[in-house]
Amino acid sequence: MTLKSRKRWALIVLVVGLPAWIVLVVTVENALIRAWGPPPFLSELVIYVGAAFLWAMPFKALFTGIGAAGPDSEKRP
Repeated sequence: MTLKSRKRWALIVLVVGLPAWIVLVVTVENALIRAWGPPPFLSELVIYVGAAFLWAMPFKALFTGIGAAGPDSEKRP
């Protein structure tokens, strides 16, 4: 995949995928709260931090090197 296409896909993942993932995680958390009552603060924190890592891991290769200058870009003095 070229750098240009990786940048486009990374933007799509950030603009569409991240908000959808947040909505999904919060919806599941609210369903769990309705079913079993509110969890302790630390377990809720672990759930959200774990969800953040689960979201980021599949896209690690996509985001690697996105901020780097492309091979066809001009070098500025």
